[in-house]
Formats: sequence, structure tokens, C-alpha cells
Amino acid sequence: MSNQASSRFPQLTIWLPAWVDSFLADPDTVYPTVQDRMNIAIGLARHNVKNGTGGPFGAAIFDMDTHKLIAPGVNLVVPTRWSGGHGEMVAYAIAQQILQSHDLGGTGMPRLELVTSTEPCSMCFGATPWSGIRRLVCGARDSDARAIGFDEGPKLEQWVQALESRGIEVVQDILRTEASEVLQAYASSGGIIYNGRKD
Repeated sequence: MSNQASSRFPQLTIWLPAWVDSFLADPDTVYPTVQDRMNIAIGLARHNVKNGTGGPFGAAIFDMDTHKLIAPGVNLVVPTRWSGGHGEMVAYAIAQQILQSHDLGGTGMPRLELVTSTEPCSMCFGATPWSGIRRLVCGARDSDARAIGFDEGPKLEQWVQALESRGIEVVQDILRTEASEVLQAYASSGGIIYNGRKD
């Protein structure tokens, strides 16, 4: 089987905006508290809005033992013309490339957590068990995103318990006010609410 790209169809390239390099500190920086790590996710969301490079959502994957950043992610739906380009999905994809595995929980992998500025939508919730992460840390609530018009999709009412039953710890409401302020700022500035059609 060939691994060469198709010549008939476009290739999808995921990239992070150039400002991400200067926003993030030295790769050896340690983020010891959950609030430190959430500040990175919220900062990514805030800068994404400020720089006009995507929606008001940021995420980051950290090593749970060293508390070092593995991979950042920001919402890239509009610039990539890809409805799957949510911050969590981008962070998963980048971490999987960095660690060279589709399974971030596989043998020999560090224990990883995803820190996200807003609770996952139905798509990102669905991807989480397959990602291999061990903990999900959330800032703003699903209801905060819906309040400014985003369609978060159908999600299990007991989604936290569903993830925990698969061995994924869930932590909610870390710096929720600060994370929600990014959503409100995006809405107030006339940011694109890029929901799909419902009819």
C-alpha cells in the first residue's frame, strides 16, 4: 500500500498561527497548578480572537507528571475551512504527530491531560476517549458557549460520568469566569458564529 498523497484531491494541512510561538514560553517551562495550565488554554483562545486567526477556543495537552506543555491547539474552523478544526481536535492532532502515535495513552506514553478553555462539544467529546488522554480539564461550560450562539451539538447528559467510566478524570469550572469572558468578547466584537445549517 502506498503512502503517497492523492494527486486528485487536496491535502489538508493543519497549522498553528505564527503568534503561538511567541505566546508560549520556553519548552522547558513547568506549569505546576491546574490554574497555570488553564491560563495557557485561555490565553490561546484570547490571542486567537485578538489576532483574528479563529474562534474563541483554546486547548493544550500537558504531561501530567512533569506539567510541561506537549501541544497547543486553537480553533481553526474558519481559516482552514474545516468544521472539525476545533481547539481540542487540533491539540490532539499536533500531540499525536509530536509523539508519533495515534494513541496518546498507548504503551510507553506519558500520562496526558487536555486542558480546554470550554467544555468539549459533541464532536470533541466523542474524540476524547479515542485520543488516549487520562484527564480532561475544562474552563467555561457548554452553556456559556451556547449562550453566545454556538451549537455544541447533541451530547450525553451524563457526559462526565461517561468519560470517567472509561478512566478519564474530568475537572470542571477552572477559571470559568475568565474563560467565559473570552467567549463574550468574541461575541461582542462580531466574531463569526460558524454553526452548520439545521434545516
